[in-house]
Amino acid sequence: MKIGFQGVPGAYSELASRQLFGAKCKTVPFETFEDVFEAVDKGKVDRGMIPIENSLAGSIHQNYDLLLQHKLHIVGEAYLKVEHALLVLPSTPFKDVREVRSHPQALAQCSRFFVEHRKIKPVVWFDTAGAARDIAKEKPAGVAAFASEYAGKLYGLKVLKRAAQNETMNFTRFLAISRSATTANKKANKTSIAFGAKNEAGSLFRILGIFAAHKIDLNKIESRPNPASPFEYRFYLDLAGASTSSATGNTSIKQALRELKNVSIDLRILGSYPRAALPRKKP
Repeated sequence: MKIGFQGVPGAYSELASRQLFGAKCKTVPFETFEDVFEAVDKGKVDRGMIPIENSLAGSIHQNYDLLLQHKLHIVGEAYLKVEHALLVLPSTPFKDVREVRSHPQALAQCSRFFVEHRKIKPVVWFDTAGAARDIAKEKPAGVAAFASEYAGKLYGLKVLKRAAQNETMNFTRFLAISRSATTANKKANKTSIAFGAKNEAGSLFRILGIFAAHKIDLNKIESRPNPASPFEYRFYLDLAGASTSSATGNTSIKQALRELKNVSIDLRILGSYPRAALPRKKP
C-alpha cells in the first residue's frame, strides 16, 4: 500500500503513516499538502496521511479547507507523540551550536530551549525532517535541527538532546484520506461532517440541539470562513458513532443527519472511520 505524506523522509507524517498502516507500507513524500490530496485524488497513492491538529498548536486550517476542496473520504486516524530531538553533525559539540533550524511550529514548541540558551538562534525551515536532511547534505558549521530522532538516524546525525519540546504531552492527530469511502471497515465508530449554517438567530443552536436530542456525543467542532461568501462560515464536527450504524443511544445517527440536512447548508459526510485511542493524560 502506498501512503502519501507532506515533507521529506523522516517527517512526523511518515512516522504516523507507519504507525497506522504498518512498517511495511510504502511511503511517498510530496512537497505540499495540496500535492498529497491531488496524489490521492488521481490514484498515485492509495492513501494520504495529513496532520489535522496538534495538542499544543491547535488546528491545521489549510487541511480543513482542503478536505472540502477535494471529494475524498476520511478512513482512519492516528495520534502521534511528537518529540523533537536536537540533531547535529557527528563532529559538532553542543558548545559550538549557534542556530537551530526547524519548522516554525516545532521552534515554537521548543521555545524554552531558546530562553535557556540565548546565544542559540531559531531559524525557520520548511520542514523538520527537511532541516535535518539539509544539515547532513550541506554540513554547515554550528547548525542544528529540531526533528524526530528517526530523521536523525535516517540522515546520520547525532542526538544532543531528546524531547526538547516545552511539554511532554505533545501529540498530533493525523487523518488518513482515500478516494473510496468503502475502505472504512466495520470497526468505524467516529464520523466527521461539514456544513454551513443559515445566518439567522439560533441556527447553530438548533443544529447542535439535534445531536443533543439524539444523545450523540460531539468530540470536536471547528469553524472556517466560507470563501464563496464573505463573513459566513462552515462548521466541521466530529461525532461519536458511524453514519452507517443502526443505532447510537436511542436512535440512529442516520436520522440525526437527515434532520441536520433540513436545517443546514451543503451538508457533507467526510467519513466514518475507526477512532484512534486518545493519548493518556499525565498521571
